[in-house]
Amino acid sequence: MPKLEEKIALSLIPQVGPRLVRRMVSYAGSVEAVFGHEKYWKQKVPGIGRMKAANFQKEELINAAFREMEYMRKEGISALFYLDEDYPRRLRECEDAPIILYTRGNVDLNAPKILSIVGTRSATEYGRSITEKIISELARSHPDLLIVSGLAYGIDIAAHKAALKHNLKTIAALGHGLQFMYPSMHRRIADSIMHQGALVTEFQGSKKPDPGNFVSRNRIIAGLADATLIIESAEKGGALITADLANSYNREVFAVPGKSTDHYSQGCNNLIKLNKAALVETGADIELAMGWINLDKKKILIQKQLFEELSPEEKRIVEFLNTNGESYLDEISSFLEISVGKVSATLLNLEFRGWVRALPGKQFQTV
Repeated sequence: MPKLEEKIALSLIPQVGPRLVRRMVSYAGSVEAVFGHEKYWKQKVPGIGRMKAANFQKEELINAAFREMEYMRKEGISALFYLDEDYPRRLRECEDAPIILYTRGNVDLNAPKILSIVGTRSATEYGRSITEKIISELARSHPDLLIVSGLAYGIDIAAHKAALKHNLKTIAALGHGLQFMYPSMHRRIADSIMHQGALVTEFQGSKKPDPGNFVSRNRIIAGLADATLIIESAEKGGALITADLANSYNREVFAVPGKSTDHYSQGCNNLIKLNKAALVETGADIELAMGWINLDKKKILIQKQLFEELSPEEKRIVEFLNTNGESYLDEISSFLEISVGKVSATLLNLEFRGWVRALPGKQFQTV
């Protein structure tokens, strides 16, 4: 069983990314074997070469790992190695997933349903309101849903706030180490997330925020989830990078459409137009696409919504047929005390709209 310091040390090798570390562990057979071989051996691993092998200074890496572990101990931070049983299984499926994932909080990263939500940092009122609407709808039927985002301005923070408001667990994937908080004004929300979810990052605690890091963390947002929802994006932006990553991982991608003239709807509209995302407008659209709601229940919900649109006479007739089953025209008229002509015309209208079915002998039943 590899030691934690060895796992962390592997993630700290300069110029050697997750793919190469995996290749090295696979080539050696285990983490312990990687540290047990001499430097010349690593030059034989495809993609490593002499220069990168020279960066593998075991003693320096282990010492750096011990320093990181001391910080983790003080701050209550956990580290998940990509081969650990409790490493997020969805993320492990991604070949470029982090070797180490640092977490602070209390949440099951292998929750049964996980949805990532991202979008523009310059969210409009429409974007914020649709974020709140979709999350509130999903929360009613799926209290076990986990929401993932990036704690950034705009749609990201709106998603976290809505999740917290509706008692859903939420994860914030960071583009820096846990010694920092960016943007600093979101620290209060981050504190709430740690109590109702977790902060996660692949960067060691002392890693400062850097633009390139935020692009890198997008793969965590996409990889942690079953699906990614894009709410507002310009023609170019980080949200579209996340969408592309989710597609490359064979995950579902959804986008909320907007007006063709709206700057911050161009990205979403293009995703839909190019078949890179499915159009969604409600939480129910996501439920159905993900198989989180069965078709029978969906039909009942739709019928219930449509029922509210019926006239008082139509509702009485439908309720009568639901209660009594197949009934003659005269029976319906007599029981409801509505003229035969009025009942006949109403039944014809209901039949056209798919509510009732006419049977031989002037009998009727609900569909």
